[in-house]
Amino acid sequence: MKYHFDEVINRRHTNSLKYDCAAERGKPEDVLPLWVADMDFRAPEKVIDALKAKAEHGIFGYSEPDERYFAALTGWFFRRHGWHTDPEKFVLSCGVVYAICTLIRILTEEKDGVLICPPVYYPFSESVLENGRTLVESPLILENGIYRVDFGDFERKIVENNVKLFLLCSPHNPVGRVWSREELRKMGEICMKHNVFVVADEIHADFVFGENRHTVFATLGERFLKNCAVCTAPTKTFNLAGLHIANIYIENDAVREKYVREINRAGYSQSNVMGIVACEAAYTYGEEWLEELKAYLTGNLDYVREFLRRELPEIKLIEPQGTYLIWLDCSALGMNDGELGGFMTDWARLWLDDGCVFGSGGSGFERVNIACPRKTLKEALLRLKNAVEEIR
Repeated sequence: MKYHFDEVINRRHTNSLKYDCAAERGKPEDVLPLWVADMDFRAPEKVIDALKAKAEHGIFGYSEPDERYFAALTGWFFRRHGWHTDPEKFVLSCGVVYAICTLIRILTEEKDGVLICPPVYYPFSESVLENGRTLVESPLILENGIYRVDFGDFERKIVENNVKLFLLCSPHNPVGRVWSREELRKMGEICMKHNVFVVADEIHADFVFGENRHTVFATLGERFLKNCAVCTAPTKTFNLAGLHIANIYIENDAVREKYVREINRAGYSQSNVMGIVACEAAYTYGEEWLEELKAYLTGNLDYVREFLRRELPEIKLIEPQGTYLIWLDCSALGMNDGELGGFMTDWARLWLDDGCVFGSGGSGFERVNIACPRKTLKEALLRLKNAVEEIR
């Protein structure tokens, strides 16, 4: 490979949430972290070069994106996803979760229902509850190793709970589903039938594997386009999370104007200048790097699959269709949530995301971030194997 994803880079003592905050979060200092969704890989060199050039310029004043920035955005989404975008319909944000919270506030009233499909990215539930809305769950159903939406329950929960907003995770974190066009259309039709606006978190859209294809919710048709906000960011794709840059696409003029007014009320105006620089460079020059990264991640996934089959048959991999986060069924270990979490940290010396934090249906599972060098992944799986052998 041209890019060195096998390189193990020491991230300790770099203010890394992933590596430097174990003790603060009640974990042993020697745990190997494969939890929070950032990668252990350097960003593309072209992105680093662009950031260096800006740093050497030495002036970091208030900044706004220009036509080159939006050309990079529109070009990326068209090439990668067949999505025609209007630059004027993007609103920059410091992050997807910030955008979700803002949309919750402008599109719902206190105690209105906001629907999620757990197990799902845990800031979804936090965003709903912290903003004083009613959390409504329509849990996914696991059948023959594949998660699906229970459409009957989905519609029933909307009707019974005064739901005004649906938070769609696409591709779905943590279960790794890449929703088909038909599934998305069915969700969208139900939402429109009951006047429910869709907020689509598509931050993992660039990580889809095999024959699976990501469908941008906004491409389903004009009706769907007007009834959604699509939350995008280069931060997962290119490992830029600390630069706090996201691009929120809102076609509906009335909703976009309300969104802009709300972020103005919050006192948020210009974006991080380095985030702007990195995003433009990544979407302009990062395609080759991403393709090699996806090939490397596919190799990591193959390694996990074979290791579990051969060495840890008690733990089952839910085959991911997308994201670089894998979902492991550890229920055969016979532990409750507290015991399983303690086993992973105290016996296996691993820092993972316990499945229970993702809501209904998460008990007995662990989420593992495999966006790391193969050597790190091998060490993690060996630790897990040794720990399981001690309790067999």
